[in-house]
Amino acid sequence: MKSHEIARRWTEFFSSRGHSVVPSASLVSNDPSLLFTVAGMVPFIPYLTARQTPPYNRAVSVQKCIRTADIEEVGKTARHGTFFQMCGNFSFGDYFKEGAITFAWDLLTSPVEQGGYGLPAERLWVTVYEDGDERDDEARAIWRDKIGLPNERIQGTGKADNYWHAGQAGPGGPCSEIYYDRGPAYGIEGGPVADETRYIELWNLVFMQYQLSEVRSKEDFDISGELPSKNIDTGLGMERLAMILQGVDNMYETDQVRPVLDAAAALSGKEYTSAEADDDPHHTDDVRMRVVADHIRSALMLISDGVTPSNEGRGYVLRRLIRRAVRAMRLLGVERACLPELLPVSRDAMKQTYPEVETDFERISRVAYAEEKSFLRTIASGTARLEESVATSKASGSSLSGADAFTLHDTYGFPIDLTLEMAEEAGVKVDEAGFRTLMKEQRERAQADAKQKKLGHADMSVFNSLLAAGNTAFTGYDELTTESTVRGIIKDGANVPAAKAAEEIELVLDATPFYAEAGGQAADVGMITGDGYVVEVLDVQSPVRGLIVHKGIVREGEVSDGARALAAVDPQRRQSAEQAHSGTHIVHAALHEVLGPEALQRGSFNKAGYLRFDFAWGEGLSQAARSEVEEVSNLAIRNDFPVETKVMPLQQAKDMGATALFGEAYGDRVRVVEINGAWSRELCGGTHVGSTSRIGSLTLLGEQSVGSGNRRVEAFVGMEAFRHLAAERALVTELSDMLKVPSAQLPERISATLGKLKTAEKELERLRREQLAASASALLSSARDVAGVRLLTHDAGEIGGADDLRSLALDLRNRLGSGPSVVALTGRSKDRPLVLVATNEEARASGVKAGALVKLAAGILGGGGGGKDDVAQGGGSDTGQIESALSAIADAVARRS
Repeated sequence: MKSHEIARRWTEFFSSRGHSVVPSASLVSNDPSLLFTVAGMVPFIPYLTARQTPPYNRAVSVQKCIRTADIEEVGKTARHGTFFQMCGNFSFGDYFKEGAITFAWDLLTSPVEQGGYGLPAERLWVTVYEDGDERDDEARAIWRDKIGLPNERIQGTGKADNYWHAGQAGPGGPCSEIYYDRGPAYGIEGGPVADETRYIELWNLVFMQYQLSEVRSKEDFDISGELPSKNIDTGLGMERLAMILQGVDNMYETDQVRPVLDAAAALSGKEYTSAEADDDPHHTDDVRMRVVADHIRSALMLISDGVTPSNEGRGYVLRRLIRRAVRAMRLLGVERACLPELLPVSRDAMKQTYPEVETDFERISRVAYAEEKSFLRTIASGTARLEESVATSKASGSSLSGADAFTLHDTYGFPIDLTLEMAEEAGVKVDEAGFRTLMKEQRERAQADAKQKKLGHADMSVFNSLLAAGNTAFTGYDELTTESTVRGIIKDGANVPAAKAAEEIELVLDATPFYAEAGGQAADVGMITGDGYVVEVLDVQSPVRGLIVHKGIVREGEVSDGARALAAVDPQRRQSAEQAHSGTHIVHAALHEVLGPEALQRGSFNKAGYLRFDFAWGEGLSQAARSEVEEVSNLAIRNDFPVETKVMPLQQAKDMGATALFGEAYGDRVRVVEINGAWSRELCGGTHVGSTSRIGSLTLLGEQSVGSGNRRVEAFVGMEAFRHLAAERALVTELSDMLKVPSAQLPERISATLGKLKTAEKELERLRREQLAASASALLSSARDVAGVRLLTHDAGEIGGADDLRSLALDLRNRLGSGPSVVALTGRSKDRPLVLVATNEEARASGVKAGALVKLAAGILGGGGGGKDDVAQGGGSDTGQIESALSAIADAVARRS
């Protein structure tokens, strides 16, 4: 029976018995405590814990789930997989133990032709809760008396296995688990308490009947009484049932996973043998193929639900899955990109159950293939460095240091989990604690640097004491000038009563129109004036939530604590900043329109006339894509879309589809900025134009990588965009005048000119090489005997590069004939000195090594170099030392004995 048929029968069985069919929720969990949906009951938690009233009394679902806590065990056992599907049926104050047990038994044992799964009843075992004097006698009696299961096939287990709670005060209750006996080939007799490999768990029935008042651990809690409304939560593992119904040994060989496994075997030329024993010679390769099959499917489903690779949170889990799959294929001998051949196989295996993986495959594949391409580059750059560190550690009998692991991560982009895996395979431990310490120190340095730049060395307690008087009222959404009162003056990190002209201070007002840097928008600038004083505001920050701090210089007079103040924002700077911020939202929406919704924001910065926007994308944008983003953005500006702001509860904003920056903390009520309604709807606390035409125009400056899987676009808006285009127009005009062609013909003329220049350079290079070669005969006569070695030294003057010296040196060495011979040449290329030494076999036998001579000469030239004993080269920075370098080579040859 295929997996999609198992799912169909599940929902049909329960829907025909009064259950509402609830579609699978996204793998991205709405629960803030979870990255992913890790169990079938997760979407129902608000109902099971009575936080919300369920819209139905009975429900059935087939829920997509992801668990990666035991990712290292994937492929090693039949039970561990990252993506799985949990079939669940739920009762909210409706049927209880007898109903749940009866439903389970009927569905499992009913004949296939009657809509059941047709499992033989004699192979089913169950466990019930029994822990000392605490026993679920009711469940045992139902299994024995109602179902007719022999008492010997009903086993009791304790709280560790057969009791559920959420880890905190709330509902809880005993469980009853259903197991299938796979037979003596899989283990010993004795039921699930004896062997959970032979007796594999299929279905867990949770009976939520008690209110727990205090939970100290999994097995230590207090029961305050029975719940007034009892619930049922059950979960059957689809992959495990598929194993049984399809007659295979593990979940990797079921119909939704096996095709990828077979494709991996075909690509690698390996034979898959289903090996599970460590001592089986096929075990290592079989585990790798199972890892590939599991992780490819998990990546497909995660990307389908909108996750993109990144270095944090959900994105990091996806990145790790893809990279583990790619690396497993490399260990199987496939070093080229393999996802283009494996991902479509997984799509075809899953599309019958999840049609969206086919309809959205263009986007899914684009994300996955870009991540593989990026990782292959990372492997190429970091593997050699890791192997060096591993070899050094092995030689010294020590672990790979935290510093080495940190260098691999920080310099080569090598993730720590990959370092740990590869080092373990080589038999070397890694000082992971040292690595974590260095990472923590780096973060702390970055935070300290940022804090120092923004707030000097002010003690945060100073800001907290000022906050005690209440939040600073921000009036800048509605006005640019506000009358206020000076609440505090900070100088050199301390609260002071007053400040005089020329002093740098931080000023806190009761109310201000100045926008503090936040959400990617730069701070306002302007003036704060009062009776007898003028303060120029250069920066505005919010060091603690609710407090706005103005950094500035007293330009005139003396400002004192408690003085009246008139705070005035520079209107032109604010207008330009609003143009840039609204432009940022437009670029984000344009990227979604051109690339798709997976082009998620990763960060932004905007200031007067300028914006930059970072987004999740695995490859550089084509010129056509950049032009389209720019066109969509300017069309939105031309169309004069309204820019509206609304304040609402966070959940309402999410329900409306408002985009939030991943990792950002939001309060219960948020500000939503809309441009043309749903076209652009984002959570944002920044300031914006009233309508898009106020932006004027937007010009993209360029696009670049800012880390694996992330890209950055930059743009000018408003007058800055006009000035940029005007400057480019002036440049085009100047080039047209210079080359005496219309602007439309510039590309052709410049291309032709560059072609002529390259031809001329090649001709000069040819002539230079011929001149050098022609000089070889004359140079032979300058060879002299130095302590039994024929030494030829020569400064070739201006050369094209090191290849010129190499060709001449090898030619001269060959012409010098038998006997110990050394050729040492210098030259100048791009105003820098080069040195090259070539020795023959006889010279090397007498102790003359080219590498040592080059190292000596390059040091004199102010640089370095080296190479093999026969040919070596180096360079430096001081052309004035060329003669001294050649003399040092001669002296070294003379002293060798």
